[in-house]
Amino acid sequence: MLLHGWTMTGAVFDDLAGRLSDHACIAPDLPGHGRARHVAPTADALAESIAQTLAPLRAPVVVGWSMGAAALWRYVACHGTGEIAGLITVDMSPRMRPAPDWPHGLADQDDGSIAAIARRFRRDWDGASHGIAASMFASDDAARRAEARSAILSQDPDTMRRAWDMLVDLDARAIVPRIDIPWLICSGAHSRVYPAAASDWIAAQAPQGRRHVFRRSGHSPHLEEPDAFAQAVRAFTRTL
Repeated sequence: MLLHGWTMTGAVFDDLAGRLSDHACIAPDLPGHGRARHVAPTADALAESIAQTLAPLRAPVVVGWSMGAAALWRYVACHGTGEIAGLITVDMSPRMRPAPDWPHGLADQDDGSIAAIARRFRRDWDGASHGIAASMFASDDAARRAEARSAILSQDPDTMRRAWDMLVDLDARAIVPRIDIPWLICSGAHSRVYPAAASDWIAAQAPQGRRHVFRRSGHSPHLEEPDAFAQAVRAFTRTL
């Protein structure tokens, strides 16, 4: 089960699903996004969307990228881990908002700059979409950024702003030590979104956490190093 990031849809995993042809993959659109754009993007809606998608499945591995990881943590807070065989999360912090005792939030941001980002999203979504797309990747590949920006602009701006505000307000730090199943914590070495320390903290707190760094990737290793990412997923599932 593949859970996409903010401003994306399940289609962002089409290539990965093709590479994992020996696995049965499902990649739903999460609330507020794509075919689920009519559902308000609240934290509880994310959790319930996952619960409904999991219901007919038999102990899948769940991959959560960015917002998908936050949604997964909310699901675990509400429903536990009994329906899941293992977790893979990709470049997400359990708390996006930095604090004096929490340096593992959004990279190089503070309350003032996060507020400025939110104002930019309200004032100029079209312009902001360039920065959102650029932040997804380690390199400045124009074609890749243009494809990401097209996906971003296919979403409803007001809904994306509400989803962003919801994510900034979440704090899943208390959930991480309670996740008692095998967990692969991934990030890209060149992420422009979160410091590596965020994933390191998760790996240190998770009872069965394992760390994996994609050396040539930024925020989106499944897109930037697709072969290596598929191999990492396959290797993890074989251990379960």
